Amino acid sequence: MPKNFDPPLSDTSAPDTAETLLALLHAQAEVARLSERERLFSSLLESVNAALWAFDWETRQVLYVSPAYERIFGRSAALVMADYCEWRDAVYPDDLAYAEQSLADVLVSGAVEDREYRIINAAGEVRWLSDKCFLKQTREGDQRVIIVGIAEDITEKKQLESELQRLATIDVLTQSSNRRHFFECAHQAFEDACADDTPLSFLLLDIDDFKQINDSYGHQEGDQVLQRIADSGKNALRRGDLFGRIGGEEFAAVFPGCTAEAAQQIAQRLQREIQRLSFSHGQQVYRVTVSQGLTDRTQNDELLDSLFARADEAMYQAKRQGKNQIVQG
Repeated sequence: MPKNFDPPLSDTSAPDTAETLLALLHAQAEVARLSERERLFSSLLESVNAALWAFDWETRQVLYVSPAYERIFGRSAALVMADYCEWRDAVYPDDLAYAEQSLADVLVSGAVEDREYRIINAAGEVRWLSDKCFLKQTREGDQRVIIVGIAEDITEKKQLESELQRLATIDVLTQSSNRRHFFECAHQAFEDACADDTPLSFLLLDIDDFKQINDSYGHQEGDQVLQRIADSGKNALRRGDLFGRIGGEEFAAVFPGCTAEAAQQIAQRLQREIQRLSFSHGQQVYRVTVSQGLTDRTQNDELLDSLFARADEAMYQAKRQGKNQIVQG
C-alpha cells in the first residue's frame, strides 16, 4: 500500500439528505392533503343552503358566518362580522324581541332548536328562518362564551304550511269557511259573548229550489250560483262577522256583538244583494232566492247548539211560508 494513500472517509451526509428529502416530500403531501381537505370543506359550505355562524356572547361579535349567509340575507358577511347590529337590523321588527331572547335562552338551556323568526333580506323580501343555536364547549381556562348555530331558509316550507292550513279551513268551491272551521270559530265567538255578556246573532241561509237549478242547468251552473251567493255574503257582512258554507246549498253566519235588530238589517241587506243577482244559461236568464232563519243569544242559551236549532227551525218556517224571506226565531 502506498505510504501517502489515505482511505476515503465514510459518506455520512447521504442518509441525512435522504431523510430530509423524505421529510420534505411528506410535508408537501400533508400540505396538499390539507389543502384538498380545505377545498372540499369550502365546497361543502358553498353547497349547503344554511348559514353556519359563531357568536361571542360577551363581546357581541360575530366570529364567523358561512357563504350561505350572503345568499340568504343578501348582505355582506364582512359587514355582519364587523358589526353585530347588521344582523339585528335584518330581523323583522315584530320578531326581534323573540329572536334576541331565544338567543339568550341558550345560555340557560345549552341549546335552542325550535327557533323560527322572519328577516327582511337586502331585496326587501320577508323570509322565514329556522335558526338553531348551541352553546359551544370551550377549552379549559377559556372564559369566552361562544354560541354557534345554523340558520336555514324555511320560507317555502312556511308558505306550504300556510296553504295547507288555508285548504283545511275553507270550502274550496266558494272560498268561504268550511263547516268544521265555521263552527270552531262560532263556538269561540259564542263563549266570548257569554263571558262578556255581549249580544251575538246566528243566521242560516238556504238557496231555494237549488236542486231544480242543478237538474235544469247542470252542476257547473249550480257551482256558479254557490260561488256568487258566497260572494254576496262576504260583501253584505261586517268585518269580524263569520260566514261559511255548512252544507250543499246551506250557508251560516255569526254576528258577534250584534243585537237582533242589527242582525235583521244585515240579513235584509244580504237578501237584497242576492235578489239582484242574475244568471244566464244559453239564452235563458234566471234569478235565485234564499230563505233565512235568524236568532240571537239569550241568557238561557248555554250552548251554540241552541241558537243553531232555533235558526234552523226559523229557516224551515221561511220555506213553509213561501220562501224568499227572513224569519226571526
